[in-house]
Amino acid sequence: MTQANQNVTYKQLPKIPVLMEEYRSAAKDLLPVVGAKRNVNSTPQTGYEVKGVKVDVAHLAEYNAATGLRLTNELPITYPYVLGFPLMMKVFGAKDFPVNAVGLVHLTNVIEQTRPLTVEDELDFRVHTAGVRPHHKGVLLDMETTVSVAGEEVWKQTSTMLALGKKLKDAKEEPTNGYVLPQPGELEEPRPTATIRVTPSDIKEYAEASGDKNPIHVSSVGAKAFGFPKTIAHGMWTAATMLRVLEGQLPKAGRFTVQFAKPVILPAKVAVFTENNGGAWDLQVRSASKLDKIHAVGRYEAL
Repeated sequence: MTQANQNVTYKQLPKIPVLMEEYRSAAKDLLPVVGAKRNVNSTPQTGYEVKGVKVDVAHLAEYNAATGLRLTNELPITYPYVLGFPLMMKVFGAKDFPVNAVGLVHLTNVIEQTRPLTVEDELDFRVHTAGVRPHHKGVLLDMETTVSVAGEEVWKQTSTMLALGKKLKDAKEEPTNGYVLPQPGELEEPRPTATIRVTPSDIKEYAEASGDKNPIHVSSVGAKAFGFPKTIAHGMWTAATMLRVLEGQLPKAGRFTVQFAKPVILPAKVAVFTENNGGAWDLQVRSASKLDKIHAVGRYEAL
């Protein structure tokens, strides 16, 4: 069954948590006796909120430099993700969260904004688990983050995470692959809008700016421990890379959908493909040397 979350209780925090502290808590959750017992068939009802978050312009500048986006008074549509991600990790650590956070795979991300947030806005964040669904290889968890300004919801995101090897009992809904965009086929005209080189140093810069210093991104040993031959780029770095080649051309009230495929193993050279279809932009990030290797697909459309 799809376990939609209708009765969320939000716990208010005085400030956004430190992301790496939440990672350490998630790691402790794996330990016997100390770790929480997780029930994939439970309906999570714990959410977290922080009110009155002010944008640190220096931090915003670091993020923009790490993603190649221009620094302006308006926040990139992907920037609130990094501000709110520690709250998502906090929800992962709640006692009623169905699975352990370690090993979750970020499968898709959908962001909607009615207008760009700005450095003058005071941001109210809320994060909770919006639903739990069956997947062919496990369970999907839809994590919802909202940002409001003066009581008006301006920015909303659904991050869908895959917990491999888990299974919902008595599921009435058929398992899905979790895709929200069609899988692209062979390129008709393999002419990228841009090609971008990315190194381990570039991703360490993004890790510093985003606060996400997960070992798979910054440590060769850590990456190998999780089955990767070398460190990999963050998925949301790849998402931001899609948009940097179209700055100034995208509607300010829009929906940005991204679906992650194969990770970008560092160092790498990626090719970004863009196509305007009836006012909506279809986007792809592929390996520049092996164009059949897709890292992510996206779509940006006006709201």
